[in-house]
Amino acid sequence: MAFYKETFDKIAEERREKVLQAAREEFARKGYLATNINEVAKKAGISIGSMYSYFASKEDLFLTIVEDCFSILERVLTEAYEQTDDVLEFFELLLRSASHYACTYPEHNQIYLDITTEALSNLSSRLSKQLETITANYYMQVLEKAQNRGAIEEKMNLHILSFCFDNLIMMYQFSFTSHYYRNRMAILLGDELMEDHEKVIEGILQFVRKALK
Repeated sequence: MAFYKETFDKIAEERREKVLQAAREEFARKGYLATNINEVAKKAGISIGSMYSYFASKEDLFLTIVEDCFSILERVLTEAYEQTDDVLEFFELLLRSASHYACTYPEHNQIYLDITTEALSNLSSRLSKQLETITANYYMQVLEKAQNRGAIEEKMNLHILSFCFDNLIMMYQFSFTSHYYRNRMAILLGDELMEDHEKVIEGILQFVRKALK
């Protein structure tokens, strides 16, 4: 479902990207509630009249940006799933992809973090179901195959396992964007480990490997 008007599809690609980039920067820097659509239009170099000819509201502009965030995350999930059905390899791919996503798309990651907060609870219920359902389905497919092969104990609840996996990845991903989570990671890891991303990833993988035994 597109949240923008047909007129937005008809303008030049460069102009569309300029509008979206301005919106990404404002939403990431100020958050949804504090972002002013007039400021987004000014930053994009268009009139507010043009902005409303593309989007009916600030919410529709925000949802368009969120859709872009989700499409990238969904592509990452799909690529990982298509590469392997080994549960540890799948988890490692997602962990590394989370780090890459957070560093490559910092604004997207900040917006993703923001929609998990209570301040956007009116939007988060509909948004979380869209992405997290896809995530949950991929996890369950990989975990069920692993359990059928005997790689995971039969008594282990796969829904709880997928929940734990996803929490590890999400917290690691948000640690690259949120000052709070980054400081939290620094306190728990210490200065030396904080900058050694490879060692952190290997440590998390070691923990997961032992948890599955």
